[in-house]
Formats: sequence, C-alpha cells, structure tokens
Amino acid sequence: MKFKLVIFDFDGTLADSLGWFISISDRLADELGFDRIDKDQVATLRRHDAATLLRLHHVPLWKVPFIAARFRSLMAKQIEMIAPFPGVPDLLGRLAQAGSTLAIVTSNSCANVRRVLGRKNMGLVAACEGGVSVFGKHMKLRKVLRRIGIHPAQAIFIGDEIRDIEAARHAGIASGAVAWGFTDLDALRAHSPDMLFSTVDEMLQTLVG
Repeated sequence: MKFKLVIFDFDGTLADSLGWFISISDRLADELGFDRIDKDQVATLRRHDAATLLRLHHVPLWKVPFIAARFRSLMAKQIEMIAPFPGVPDLLGRLAQAGSTLAIVTSNSCANVRRVLGRKNMGLVAACEGGVSVFGKHMKLRKVLRRIGIHPAQAIFIGDEIRDIEAARHAGIASGAVAWGFTDLDALRAHSPDMLFSTVDEMLQTLVG
C-alpha cells in the first residue's frame, strides 16, 4: 500500500455529476447573475482552472459561496440523478480492505455525498469535510491530516480539477488526478500531478496492486 490515507474529491471524481451540473447551469446563471455556459464550448472550458472559469463567466469571488450553496441545494432535491462512477464502490471497498483510511474533501455537502454513495460506502469513510470554499481545500486537507493523525508523506488527495492538484501541493501531500472528471486530461497533465489515473481500474491497481 503506497498511502495510508487516501482523500477524495467528490463531484467528477467519485460521482458522475457533470452532466447534471451542465443541465442546471442556465437556471443558476439566470438566478444568480452570471454568464451562461456556452454548451458548444464545454470542451474548451474543461482546459481551464477554476480562477479562469470564474473570470470568463464574470463571477466575482464574493458571489461564489452563494452559487455553491444553491448548487448543493438543487442537487439535494434532484439527488436521484447523481450516481457514483462505475467501479467506485469496489474501489472504496478494496482500498479499505487493503488498510487505507479513506476521507472526502468536497465543495458539495456531506449530506449529498452520503445519499449518493449510500450507507455501506460511507461506512468506509473516516472523515468528510463538505461545503469547502473553491480555493480552500488545502486547509481542509490539513484538518483531515490532523484529525486522522497521518503524516503528509503518507497521504494523497485525488480529484478531477487543477485546483485539486494545487490544494494537495499546498497541504504538502501527494496529488492524484482522474481523467474522467471535469478537467481535460492534457490540462491536468500540464500541471504535473504525482499520479494520473485514466480509469478506476487503473487507480485500483496502482493504489492496491
């Protein structure tokens, strides 16, 4: 086992929620006053980091917490539309069986995480930090490290965005990036994560063997 503590992002990493987010993006944009997402430009948008996306859609930082809260609220009402990526339940079970402690750090709510993953899978998770600010994940990662009592060298944070790679670096832990989430694979690769996973099975083989 390479890591004693494996921390996951949720949306785009464990849960397949991108399609749902795009489907409600116009509603959120009109309701909260930011530019709509051009559906024809999604592939291009997936190459950018969070700060660039906010700037492109004219979203001031002070408005981000309100958008995130509305996102969480709407998802809670439509939670049946969100599911784990195929293979994720087996991944979590195999990691736990191999001796890894599991945690989740997400901008989503832990209540939504629990409803999507289910009681059995959440029973494998030692810590969940939800409602994390867009650029505040590194602080929550450090909090999880202290709570679990794991040295940073024995931990990895796995996510689907450039900001997840940066958060892991700021927290002093290894970074893992997945190819099936929001951010384009080449954009992730350009930011040199410590590990890059093309499939859930590849992650399983790398982390468990």
